[in-house]
Amino acid sequence: MKKTTALQKMLKEKKILVMPGAYDCLSAMLIQKTGYKAVQCSGYGFAASLLGLPDCGLMTFTEVLEHTRNIVNSVDIPVMADGDTGYGNVVNVVRTVREFESCGCAGINLEDQIWPKRCGHMAGKEVISEEEMVQKIRAAAWARRDKDFVINARTDVRQKYGPKEAVKRAKAYWEAGADLIFLEAPQSLEELKYFASELVPLGIRISANMLDGGRTPIVTFKELENMGYSRCSVPVMTTYAAAKGVEQALEQMMRDGNNQNLEDKIIPFQEFNKLIGLPKIREIEEQFMSDCAIDLKYGSKVQLEEEKNRGR
Repeated sequence: MKKTTALQKMLKEKKILVMPGAYDCLSAMLIQKTGYKAVQCSGYGFAASLLGLPDCGLMTFTEVLEHTRNIVNSVDIPVMADGDTGYGNVVNVVRTVREFESCGCAGINLEDQIWPKRCGHMAGKEVISEEEMVQKIRAAAWARRDKDFVINARTDVRQKYGPKEAVKRAKAYWEAGADLIFLEAPQSLEELKYFASELVPLGIRISANMLDGGRTPIVTFKELENMGYSRCSVPVMTTYAAAKGVEQALEQMMRDGNNQNLEDKIIPFQEFNKLIGLPKIREIEEQFMSDCAIDLKYGSKVQLEEEKNRGR
């Protein structure tokens, strides 16, 4: 089954699809390893990990595209791109959709902010008109070559114009051809329920965003599922967890004057090599390298097998 089709199928199921945010290939691989069925690329995480800067529209289209391409190639599960605003007008949106589709993504987020955009839970957001965003969604739906490629239309209108305007735009974006509606930053449990009650009975699939420390109250995935949400992204948890874990390990090493007692804070060498695919490299070498080349590289096939078993 194509990844686009798989993602569409999961979004149509009664069970909510939880998509943790990946900031790089390693985080995406861990998302897959721990059993999640799809990956959401995190623009916030991209900006933090690649630039060391906040999510304020500072990354270029090509930077995001190339980083996303690497993530897609690192996992076997569907990946949804963070397409921000589409990087311009309807013409830019067409290219944005086609480039992300070509690199293997199963879907894309497109939002109605004015560029440069910013994280949906930061203050100071501005939005384009409903009419302009409707045209962008129409262009995005037209641009995709695979009808199952998911167009996830995000509206950031709540912060400035309120929940009723968010519902109004959600309906318009759905009618324009979106497959999923992402209502960003509701500010209470009541608003989460309101969005669901207004849209789900109409057959509109909706997505929530559980951002650690953000404007929206954190509720369980089951609660969102019971409200009728089809999808939940958890965009920044992996970024925060990685930063905290590295910080704690570095602080302990500074205190101890060595790195001898970090077993509870790091993945062992052999296990990490397995995670990043070293055994597959060994298999390719065994299949295609000549005996002479293996002898030069490892000493013998027996030694190669021993090193493979040791995970190094």
